[in-house]
Amino acid sequence: MRLIVNRNPPRIGRVVAVANQKGGVGKTTTAINLGTALAACRKNVLLIDFDPQGNASTGLGVQQTERSVTAYDVVLGDARLSDAVQRTQIPNFDLVPSVVDLSAAEVELVDRPRREFALKEALTGLDKDYDYVLIDCPPSLGLLTVNALVAAHSVLVPLQCEFFALEGLSLLLRTIERVRRNLNQALEVQGVLLTMYDRRNNLAQQVATDVRSFLGKRVYETIVPRNVRVSEAPSHGLPVLLYDFGCAGAQAYVQLAGEVLRRDQATADA
Repeated sequence: MRLIVNRNPPRIGRVVAVANQKGGVGKTTTAINLGTALAACRKNVLLIDFDPQGNASTGLGVQQTERSVTAYDVVLGDARLSDAVQRTQIPNFDLVPSVVDLSAAEVELVDRPRREFALKEALTGLDKDYDYVLIDCPPSLGLLTVNALVAAHSVLVPLQCEFFALEGLSLLLRTIERVRRNLNQALEVQGVLLTMYDRRNNLAQQVATDVRSFLGKRVYETIVPRNVRVSEAPSHGLPVLLYDFGCAGAQAYVQLAGEVLRRDQATADA
């Protein structure tokens, strides 16, 4: 006699796409270190490296030779998401790694039905509960990023304090609105995070003021300063919270995690 055990589907708390079509704004750094800080708060976190460059995987110490099943296999339907999940050296923090082959997925998905829903549907292939699923998006507004936005509950936007910041932000917000209107009505802006902030730079201060004036409370109070320790950490395969917990950059991400948790709790209580 065959015994059939019914298992409840895994619980996925909050899916957050970390997105900005502009490269070099601290997107991957934010995904890694926010995930680490949330894990330190005893939240179960999964980071999906959805950028073909695979920097989030490298930044968490996962070498190319260790990436046997990746986000590429998952999004094309050749593997279940749970098969691609790897444990990291950080308790409560798992990773779905990426490889450069993922760049071909945009072409391979073009003729498929429901191509924008590939990642959302793949999330049903998890066999573990997660409080947070973070998606590190590529620096573009192509099909991979659209997949991430369709799968997500919210978007966290790292924004470098520079001259063209608001122009790029406006384009991203329009894309988010189109996805919300046509593909994912539940999608919202989790928050905008000011990164690479230099207090000695008058332009950075002006950009921060303009962004807050434009978006109000959607901008996090936390500001990530320009910090050399944050830049050094990925070369050691470590989040900056493990590389140098006492540095200003690490402490900023601890504060960010607190803000994220408080905002999500307020949303849940509303």
